[in-house]
Amino acid sequence: MITQKHITDLTYKINGACIEVHKILGSGLAEIVYHKALEKEFKLRSIEFKSEFQISVIYKDEYLDCDFKCDFLIED
Repeated sequence: MITQKHITDLTYKINGACIEVHKILGSGLAEIVYHKALEKEFKLRSIEFKSEFQISVIYKDEYLDCDFKCDFLIED
C-alpha cells in the first residue's frame, strides 16, 4: 500500500539524488550526461526505476506513430 509518508520519503530521496548530480556535475552539459549520472545515483540510493522506454499514445482509439519516451518511471 502506498501511503503519503512513502511518497514524501521517495520524493525526498529523488530530490536528493538530483541535487547530488547537479552538485558534482554543475550545469551546461548535455542531457544524456545528467540522465546517466542520475541512473547511477538512483542505483546507489536503491531507488527502483525504469529508464527511457517507449510510451504508446492513443488518440480517439488509434495508436499514434510517434517517438514518445518516458525519461524515468520511479517505483512503478
